[in-house]
Amino acid sequence: MDLQTTYMGLKLKNPLVASASPLTEEVDNIKRMEDAGAAAVVLFSLFEEQVRRETAVADDLTRLGTDSFPEALNFFPEMSDLLIGPERYLDILRRAVESVEIPVIASLNGCSTEGWLDYARYMQEAGAQALELNLYFIPADFTVSGQELEQRYLQVVAAIKKVVTIPVAVKLSPYFSATGHMAQQFDAAGADALVLFNRFYQPDFNIEGLQVVSNLQLSSAQEIRLPLLWIAMLYGRVQASLAATTGVEDAAEVVKYILAGADVVMTTSALLRHGIDYLGHLLDGLGNWMERKQFSSISQWRGSMSQRQVPDPAAFERANYIKMLKTYRVH
Repeated sequence: MDLQTTYMGLKLKNPLVASASPLTEEVDNIKRMEDAGAAAVVLFSLFEEQVRRETAVADDLTRLGTDSFPEALNFFPEMSDLLIGPERYLDILRRAVESVEIPVIASLNGCSTEGWLDYARYMQEAGAQALELNLYFIPADFTVSGQELEQRYLQVVAAIKKVVTIPVAVKLSPYFSATGHMAQQFDAAGADALVLFNRFYQPDFNIEGLQVVSNLQLSSAQEIRLPLLWIAMLYGRVQASLAATTGVEDAAEVVKYILAGADVVMTTSALLRHGIDYLGHLLDGLGNWMERKQFSSISQWRGSMSQRQVPDPAAFERANYIKMLKTYRVH
């Protein structure tokens, strides 16, 4: 059975990729991921603040307007809590590349074109086979328009593409006003892959202690619907590779994403819940499904349930929306 796929021009033995997480901070874990069946690994993210060391500016921006509400002062984490140092990151990257045969993809998490372009080059020099650009910017300045923000993202991609020769993936937000158009814009700007989607982590409130609480919730299979929809819509409409992430709990989600058109399927939450060896379970489930359906290769069925197969996509989406509302029954 042929599970091979191509992602950003990289030939992978299967479509399963371990995405950025605390697990990929350790080289031993990355070696275990390779042994368990991962076809590639995305290293944990290096934040722009770590590169620029502008912690004072960042603190000023995040604390703006909070002086009159002492309870809100812990709304954002201290930047010092996030810093692990770019030198350590590059060292882990080099050792990971030397320790495994599968591609190691570096990850940059930033929101501007200045200050961290050099580190894109350094990551390439350290041996990264590709770079994942994790664009995570919350526009707290309400005078910034959606168009301005979109142009800022596109400028980041264009700038990165000028300083590296390795493939560049862009991890998208699901909150653009026209996600399909923005995906095509990233594609035109040179993105080699689109990763759908970035999860934005919002804080919660402790109403008794009057404190802001940060508690990360791992994704669940119920969250698959939005990225599944957009991968199915983008398949065949962009040149960039498509990577699915979010909600991969079992092999069923892997199958669904590939049916929609994903070239690779990324997972983190399942590994954090069940351990690194769970990669083998996901691969076995994928192989068993293909065997039952008598498919001998991934290429035979990738994208077979994408929107590309529908003559009138807009009418299909509208009809599907109405059908869901009409078929629900109150118990």
